[in-house]
Amino acid sequence: MKIRVGVYLAHPRPGSFNHALFEAVADELRGRGAEVVAHDLYAEGFSPLLTADETETVAASGLAADEQLALHRAEVATLDALVLVHPNWWGMPPAVLAGWVQRVMVPGVAYKLGAADGEPVGLLRAGRALVLNTSDTPEAREHEEFGDPLERIWAACVLPYVGVADVRRRVFRTVTDSSDAERASWLRQAREDAAALIG
Repeated sequence: MKIRVGVYLAHPRPGSFNHALFEAVADELRGRGAEVVAHDLYAEGFSPLLTADETETVAASGLAADEQLALHRAEVATLDALVLVHPNWWGMPPAVLAGWVQRVMVPGVAYKLGAADGEPVGLLRAGRALVLNTSDTPEAREHEEFGDPLERIWAACVLPYVGVADVRRRVFRTVTDSSDAERASWLRQAREDAAALIG
């Protein structure tokens, strides 16, 4: 049975290095026999706007009326692994990905919670995730001044909450002044990380 991997891209500019990472990872995973469910969230026009009816944190969410949202919720429940590709913007993922988390990783789909102050039980079968970030902040400054907020978001807050125990992350920096050779090396590294995720 093929391993099923969801690969999600959050970057609005076609031709960005994030797009190159997304394509390289999806290609590597397919080449290794994985079934890849790939989504370019900006290109697909995924709406990040949480509606009032979607703000429930305890009771299981009902069937989404929005067909695109229903598809994403159904798909994420079938994945064996996740790959998230996005830039570091203000220490956060782009709004489209934050909205995807808030609208897709809902109770009854990604976790269950007996009470608002209780401990969550992750429902996703995906036990592994790879987060690939790009940044123009030097590593020392990221850690010393900001405390690496993206590490906290993914490895402490979001992914363990929904049952993903093995969270791997790679940051490519600094992108704006990088050379072609550096980018080629980073793409090779991303392929290696993707292969290790399903190896």
